[in-house]
Amino acid sequence: MDVADSVLDLVGNTPLVRLGKLAATDGLRCDFLAKVELTNPGGSVKDRVAITMIDAAEKAGLLKPGGTIVEPTSGNTGAGLAIVAAQRGYHCIFVMSDKMSDEKAALLRAYGAEVVVCPTAVPPEDPRSYYSTAERLVRETPGAFRPDQYSNPANPLAHELGTGPEIWRQTAARVTHFVAGIGTGGTITGVGRFLKRENPDVQIIGADPEGSVYSGGNGRPYLTEGVGEDFWPTTFDPSLVDRVVMVSDADAFLTARRVTREEGLLMGGSCGTAVYAALEVGRELGPDAVVVVLLPDSGRNYLSKVFNDQWMFDMGFLRSDGITAGDVLAGKGDETPALVLITPDQPVRRAIGLMRQTGVSQLIVSVTTELPLAAKEVTGAVHELELMDRAYRDPGVVDRPVTDIMTPPMPMIGVGEPVNRLVACLDQGPAVLVLEGGHPIGVVTRSDVLAFMATRTPG
Repeated sequence: MDVADSVLDLVGNTPLVRLGKLAATDGLRCDFLAKVELTNPGGSVKDRVAITMIDAAEKAGLLKPGGTIVEPTSGNTGAGLAIVAAQRGYHCIFVMSDKMSDEKAALLRAYGAEVVVCPTAVPPEDPRSYYSTAERLVRETPGAFRPDQYSNPANPLAHELGTGPEIWRQTAARVTHFVAGIGTGGTITGVGRFLKRENPDVQIIGADPEGSVYSGGNGRPYLTEGVGEDFWPTTFDPSLVDRVVMVSDADAFLTARRVTREEGLLMGGSCGTAVYAALEVGRELGPDAVVVVLLPDSGRNYLSKVFNDQWMFDMGFLRSDGITAGDVLAGKGDETPALVLITPDQPVRRAIGLMRQTGVSQLIVSVTTELPLAAKEVTGAVHELELMDRAYRDPGVVDRPVTDIMTPPMPMIGVGEPVNRLVACLDQGPAVLVLEGGHPIGVVTRSDVLAFMATRTPG
């Protein structure tokens, strides 16, 4: 009988498929192929890494029977590790950031793992960050082992021994360009090592979210999950990468939706990032080129975000017909700054000064004042009328931190949402924060809406 002994034997040997419709629509002349990793048992490329890391840990005596695997993960590595753990009798604790989709946490819990969610908007050294939390859990948990996919050499080795040779064999040694997103860097490093050893002329291209360190950012702010980083992992060898293509969240998400509908391949933002970069590269190539883009997982973990039209509207990725919130925002002109930011640790006196200096009646309280800002980095708001009332009743409040007097964040609305939804949001408060591509870009007040309507009313 043709039967695998366990689910772990099903990892790898994933198919290569031609994205013919996509290539034809974009006028590509090269052969445009996708390495489809969603066919792994855990649904992602990380199954390969999970087996290799656990095999190495067992061999080195770092993980003993009945032990606990602790790992900070965006979900896919966790799923792979959970499958290995189920087969070999280990317990799992996974640490995730709060920007990850609910489906990812639910998936890990379905495998019997414990999931700890940590805030995104803190630096790696903060004790609340998912890196620091994972380290604490390792210290506190008897028999714990942290694979640490960001520094474990077994991560790129899995791709050097598996993914790279598969691509070489499947393309009959004709691959000329390999494109993959850069997260831990393990995939692109391992595949790059093998392919360049076989043919030094093969071009290795990294796809990176706008804001990630690999394309010149500082690690914030972007919404694409499972790719990009705010530090340089030791599993990534940048010397193997010939080019890095920076991809915005909007391009990643809209490409994922497009490929899903045109090719029937359900994919999320990290796949969209890789395909967008591959298309950029492919447009420059002739008919002899063979481009292979690695699709790390499926879109099933992103149904509540990338494939949820309302979420896409709310974040400012989609636009409706007719007058939108963006039109009202554009009608304000340039008399006042689009956004005036203050951090919660600043004194209220500073908030008052900013209002007088800029002529605005509300401030955005956020964990950083660096633009562009992510929606999740907004922690509250300061409104002029409420602040005046507080200061009148308690003059000493001006020397206390903003966090003591701020209100919850103002309602948020996508730049492309219809103006009637903007008006409905203004029923909840005096101002609304407008988002474009997941980033706050301006504030609209009730008076702004009235002024906009006045300019459109005859006579």
